[in-house]
Amino acid sequence: MPPGPPLPEVTMDSERDSSPSPDAPAPEPGPTADDRALGMHRPIERRDFLNGLAYTAAAVAAQGLMPWGRAHAGGAGGPAAGPYPPATQGAVVGQTGAASAVMHALRDGTLTPGAGVSTGETFDLVVVGAGISGLSAAHEFGRLNPGARVLILDPLEDIGGHASRNEFRVGGKILIGYGGSQSLQTPSYFSPAVNALLGSVGIEPRKFEGYYDGEWFDQRGLGSGVYFDPAVWGRAATVLETKEVADWVSRTPLNTRARRELTELIDAPRDYLPGRSAAQKRALLADTTYRDFLLKIAQVDPQIATFYQDSTREYFGSGIDQVGALDAWANGNPGLDGLELGDAPDRAMSPSGRLIKTDPDEYIYHFPDGNASVARALVRSLVPRSLPAGDMPALVLGRLDYGQLDASGHPIRIRLGSSAVRVRHLGDPATARSVEVTYARGGGLHTVVAGHVVLACWHRVIPYLTRELPPAQVSALQDQVKVPLVYANVVIRTWRAFQKLGLSDFRAPGHFWIGADIDFPVSMGAYQFARTPDDPVILHLRRIPGGPLGQDVRIQFNAGRAELMRLSFTDYERQTRALLGGALGAGGFDPARDIAAITVNRWAHGYAYEYMRPADRFWPGGPLPITLARQGWGRVAIANSDSGAYAYAHSAIDQGVRAARELLGVTAGPAYADFPGPPQDKLKFFGS
Repeated sequence: MPPGPPLPEVTMDSERDSSPSPDAPAPEPGPTADDRALGMHRPIERRDFLNGLAYTAAAVAAQGLMPWGRAHAGGAGGPAAGPYPPATQGAVVGQTGAASAVMHALRDGTLTPGAGVSTGETFDLVVVGAGISGLSAAHEFGRLNPGARVLILDPLEDIGGHASRNEFRVGGKILIGYGGSQSLQTPSYFSPAVNALLGSVGIEPRKFEGYYDGEWFDQRGLGSGVYFDPAVWGRAATVLETKEVADWVSRTPLNTRARRELTELIDAPRDYLPGRSAAQKRALLADTTYRDFLLKIAQVDPQIATFYQDSTREYFGSGIDQVGALDAWANGNPGLDGLELGDAPDRAMSPSGRLIKTDPDEYIYHFPDGNASVARALVRSLVPRSLPAGDMPALVLGRLDYGQLDASGHPIRIRLGSSAVRVRHLGDPATARSVEVTYARGGGLHTVVAGHVVLACWHRVIPYLTRELPPAQVSALQDQVKVPLVYANVVIRTWRAFQKLGLSDFRAPGHFWIGADIDFPVSMGAYQFARTPDDPVILHLRRIPGGPLGQDVRIQFNAGRAELMRLSFTDYERQTRALLGGALGAGGFDPARDIAAITVNRWAHGYAYEYMRPADRFWPGGPLPITLARQGWGRVAIANSDSGAYAYAHSAIDQGVRAARELLGVTAGPAYADFPGPPQDKLKFFGS
């Protein structure tokens, strides 16, 4: 059973993720005494999003009579109606019981799309997917083909895919958080194409050096800590990590042997593979999980494996039972420095392993709403009337006019709440001059015609949209399995408890949540980060659900998806309040009093999967599945970060640029990245 308050049992009898029942759930019983102590009954702002959709019983029930119907105002197209998505509470604003039901019906064979009713519209380009990759493809296509008529379709009620924005108002102050894609990491490794696109939409990464307050935490004496949940460790403890490892480790509830061995792993690791060369050690570690390194090579107490189990999830999507020891070494996990492996990155490291091992940049390139501002900048360039012109702070503070996105007369239109269900050439793909695209919206099927199409959607969706692909490519597309993730933004009225405990963040090994952080200290224009302990701040909590230890990584992701869709908002809220109350209680934090708002962003299909050893033995020498998977045909090209097998915003941009150029037969222009990870010509690998 997971630690903390008990959760509903989650079972998984196949690799297929399942939709929530369209039936409205029965009312939950009133709060228990424990729940009242946590504040579960308090009237705060609560928002629950699954893949961008406000996840409520009303939203699920509003699907209509058709099994794949949409609760969406309007028919084939036109200006969006309804509330402002980033600040919406309790309305249908994206994708799950409504939007994902379309694709699930298509997958399950309960929807067999016909041609639909023609809208009478013809476009030079239709893009399926309004995430960063799809928006980038539209931008590049328009740059190369000025005046082109473009339609962008997306099932969500907001732009950006999982580059999602959460807005709050607490005590008259607006707080902005990120609900998905977080930061522009490592601009030094961006391709010329990415730099050119960002510059063209007004984003200059160097300006973050002035927006990000790199001294905010140090000036306030705040550092990282660890919370030990008593359900996992026998007793509760919140421990501030200090330079003296033995000191803070001695205050943990770890057993005597584990405390001694953890101190050794961090402070003075031995050579656990004596008599082998660095090359031999690296070869062994590439095909050894970090968990096996700890338990079978270093032979440490099993409590240490539990302590580090989730330490790799945020970069690699998996726990240490799947992540290789070389990648864990790059991640900063202890115990490997005594092996004298050298400093160079290894070719066997995953794309993210290569990145964090060699990263030359500080982690500061962050808008308050994460990469939602990148999506907003792209939308502003495509539909200028949608957002006021201005500098980077204007992206943060401007209110997007959703009514302009699909207004008639605009050469580029973004049609939200629209799920593509069929893509087919009108004739032989080798010679056809146009493509028919059918989509579901407003409870019906609608059809448009395009000169070209970019599929900037998940790889696994594409075989359900078209029957024009050979089996080998279908298999390659199905290899890419998205990493499920949950990001919760919790607004607390003050951060006095963090100040009293000296914490900026804490991780919670073995707990439901990986940990909690005070948000990035970023101020842009009139938007100012907290200054005093009495100011409200956003806390960011993360969960990346998986399956049983040792289970195949792709199967784990499917099991995690099932959990993510099964749990109720109440489950997430209870775990959130229990975590913060347990970890911060000694600092005076009261979860019933001090929490002002909770937004849970659930992404059943979150980050692109990155190839990694030991699971993917074809990495890095190939052939890589993406090479075949992303091949275009006829007048259709494929984008999305899945095509790059690299879970970063700049990879999504690279893939969008590539797809647009492929359609137009353009080979000139700023170069884009075509291999997962940092540019290989900027890395000096071990042994080279």
